[in-house]
Amino acid sequence: MKISLALLILLLAAAWTGSQGMSFRSSRPKCCSKEMFSRRKIPEFRILGYQETPSTCTHRAVLVKLLTGMVCVDPKKKWFQEYLRKQKEPNSTT
Repeated sequence: MKISLALLILLLAAAWTGSQGMSFRSSRPKCCSKEMFSRRKIPEFRILGYQETPSTCTHRAVLVKLLTGMVCVDPKKKWFQEYLRKQKEPNSTT
């Protein structure tokens, strides 16, 4: 009885964890509206990563990951182009 109860608890925990993980995934593409774009330069040390929005989005953008969340950035901005160039350089220290 104790073993089956423990197994039931483990199965419920696994099912709950799996359903919680699914809530973070979205089948809809992540797009940016004009109001969502950052108007300021983001310091390079704050950028944890980035991802281009799908071509199906109305506005061309890059989702920049920060500790505080995601920010939309115009990929044509000079500061972002410089950031990309530095990321591609060998032995980059940023």
